Parts: sequence; C-alpha cells; structure tokens
Amino acid sequence: MIQYIEPVFRPPSEWKSLILQVTNGCSWNKCRFCDMYTAPQKQYRAQKLDKIEQDIISAGRSGAHISRVFLADGDAMGLPFARLEAICQLIKQHLPSVTRISAYCLPRNLNNKSVEQLKRLRELGLSLVYVGCESGDDEVLERIQKGESFQSSLDALTKLKQAEIKSSVMILNGLGGKALSRQHAINSAELMNLAQPDYLSTLVVTLPLGTERMDGAFDGRFELPDRQGLFEEMHLLLSHLNLQKTVFRSDHASNYLVLKGVLGKDKARLLHEVEVAMATPERADLRQEWQRGL
Repeated sequence: MIQYIEPVFRPPSEWKSLILQVTNGCSWNKCRFCDMYTAPQKQYRAQKLDKIEQDIISAGRSGAHISRVFLADGDAMGLPFARLEAICQLIKQHLPSVTRISAYCLPRNLNNKSVEQLKRLRELGLSLVYVGCESGDDEVLERIQKGESFQSSLDALTKLKQAEIKSSVMILNGLGGKALSRQHAINSAELMNLAQPDYLSTLVVTLPLGTERMDGAFDGRFELPDRQGLFEEMHLLLSHLNLQKTVFRSDHASNYLVLKGVLGKDKARLLHEVEVAMATPERADLRQEWQRGL
C-alpha cells in the first residue's frame, strides 16, 4: 500500500489515475491565492527514488489495471530531468499497461529542461502536463506573487508544444478582483491565443482560509467579482479567445455556470450560454452556493 503525505491534490480528470507522490508540496509556495500546501507536513522536498520505486512495484502487485499515472504533488516537473527520466523508466518497467503519465507544471519548471529532454520524457510516456498559468496579465501575476510573467508562461507552453507534450492550462476567473478584471481577461486570452494549448480550463478563485494574503496585494482589500461580474469576465475572455482546436472546460465545482466545448467551433454557443446566464439567470442551470463547496 502506498503511504501518502496528505493532503494530496490532483486534477479532476485524474480521478482514475494512480497517484504517485514523487515530491511533497510545492517548491515555490508563495502564491497569495493558494492555500493548498500551507500545512506544516507539506514542506517541499523530493521523494527518494527507492521509495518511489517501491510504490510503483506495490501498485503493480495490487492486481489493479493501471493505465494512467499522475505525478504528485504540485511541483513534480520541478525535479531534474535525470530524476524524471528515472521515474518514467521505472513506470515503464513495472507498470507496462500505463499509456499516459501526467503532472502539474509551473512554467519555471521548464527553464532547465531542453526540448530534447522533454521529447525523451515524452518517449517514456509523459504526455500531458497541467500548467497553472492563472493569468496572462503581468500586473495580476506580480500582485499574487506568482513568480511568472506572460512571457515565461508563453515560453513554457511553446517548449511543451515543440516536445509534443500536451498542455492543459488553468486560468482563474476572478483572480484580478474587481479592479483588474478586464485586463486579466483580455491578457489571459492573448496568452492562450499565442500558445494554442490542447486544453483550457477556468476555475473561480476561492479563498477558504480568508482574503488576508490577497488583501495585502490589492491595497488592503481584495474584492472578488460577484456572480454577475464573474460572468462578465468570462464573456470578455471568451470574446477575445481565438483558438483553433482547444478543448475548453469550465466545469470545476467552483464555477456557477458549467461550460464545455471546443474552441473555436463552439465559441458562439458558449458566448450565448454566458449571455443567457447574465440576462436571465433563472433560465440557466446555475450551481447554488452550497453546490460550490470544495
């Protein structure tokens, strides 16, 4: 049985995957909006390779059919190339039924990895990474202490595309607050237009432990847009997106309105669904507040 350092987080789409904890916590862990890795036991460190190997062997002996592996925690791609290569090789050796390896990825994780190295990881099964861009607006990114920029995010997504590793990008609806909502939406759309990711998802920023850290970044008070403001921001984002064949999902539990489609062919329909929610919310199938619990 695999022993985890909890809590462990994964993307919703990885619910059928074997969660392999190759790191603990997040090496950056300074983002003002994120409370995922603030517990004392979640201090960042890489797991020892022999422990990872034993977990892989244990999973293989369980008898379960394992076709997907997600490398946890929040910063697996921050590991050096040689360690990631060794982990992928162990998965290939002991879990031959695996067809996809995936991981979270901060844009900075790819600074010290060449396209050739990423291609090697792709050959070993690493075919999808979840990139938390959060925003394409440099002012928003600076205020939330993301440690990234429009350009660093674009560079990382471009490198992944060159290596033929699929990217699933996350943008946080409401992250700029009321004050920066418009530029957050427009510049996030511009980043996506240049990057053309394989998947794009939007989540509503939630602050379960309070707004204190975000307040400090927004002149003493962070004001999350209300439901109507979030719809307006989503409409602005969709209006400025010019994507060719990106699978779009806005169906996370935090969202009031569930949106699914492929951009660009479904752009007009998605815009219409947002417009209905804005004008006549009683006609839209909106989540109630109690349904948005995370």
